[in-house]
Amino acid sequence: MRPAERERGAALLTVLLLVAVVAVIAGAALEKLRLATRLAGNAGQVEQSRSFARAGEALALSRVDALLGDNPGRVTLAGGWNGRPFGLPLPGGGQAVARVRDGGNCFNLNGLVTVVGPGVYQSDPVMRAQFARLMRLVDVSPQVAEQVAAGAADWIDTDGDAQAQGAEDARYAGQSPSYRTSGVLMSDPSELRAVAGMTPELYRTLRPWICTLPVAEPARINVNTLTPEQAPLLAMLAPDTLSVEGARGALLRRPAQGYGNVDRFWADALPGGSGATGQTAVTSGWFALQVDVTGAGPPLTERALIDATRLPARLVSRQWGEE
Repeated sequence: MRPAERERGAALLTVLLLVAVVAVIAGAALEKLRLATRLAGNAGQVEQSRSFARAGEALALSRVDALLGDNPGRVTLAGGWNGRPFGLPLPGGGQAVARVRDGGNCFNLNGLVTVVGPGVYQSDPVMRAQFARLMRLVDVSPQVAEQVAAGAADWIDTDGDAQAQGAEDARYAGQSPSYRTSGVLMSDPSELRAVAGMTPELYRTLRPWICTLPVAEPARINVNTLTPEQAPLLAMLAPDTLSVEGARGALLRRPAQGYGNVDRFWADALPGGSGATGQTAVTSGWFALQVDVTGAGPPLTERALIDATRLPARLVSRQWGEE
């Protein structure tokens, strides 16, 4: 017996609905597959770019070893190595461009504290005053400079007592969102942006002058590689006796072969005076590396820190992307 017309119509409608549902499911599955394929391809390209960047690292480390091996007692700007790009050709027309510069000519934020026990850090008032002095030399107001210097020291030290103009956990608990001080050494200068009193404009002003070496001690400025543009870092070391202009002049008068010892430099920079020989050197133990990979997938930038306090030099930190 033939089904009624109404039943045949219902069956056809059911079949059409099933076809539509299957088509939608298939379309969604194909879209997810396309997206997963694209993500996997992008991830593979990024990993390939990172591998090329690591090749740039190896080349940079060998150059640092060669630089220090030629004359371990004196590092100068001879040869134009500081910041000069050197390229590594890549398959497919890409290129990894690496730049090495002296990474110790800066104010080490982690030098704001001293180690008084395993994992225990105590604020260093001398270095706190020095950081405030550097900020004043780059045109930061004295009040803001004191607040940021004290706040940065409180951020790292392990006690809960806020210094004068500083800030501990109670200050940050009222923020939205709330957070706490770290109580450990800073791993990147960008952590300074979380310190009380810091603003984006102030951070941009300070960024060229600061670093976060992985040691709780001041950076030793190499008077042979410090550029005249970095004169505030030198003036910072000799309060009330050496102006920024005087520091710049001393660097411009530096002999081409550099100085063999810091006493000679300070004798030239401050005739009849005494300089901060303990925070200066004629060699370098830290180098900053930047590697830019292009043409081999997504553009990639790597920033790294090289520890050359003993040879062979080694990479101690790595950061991907722009700051």
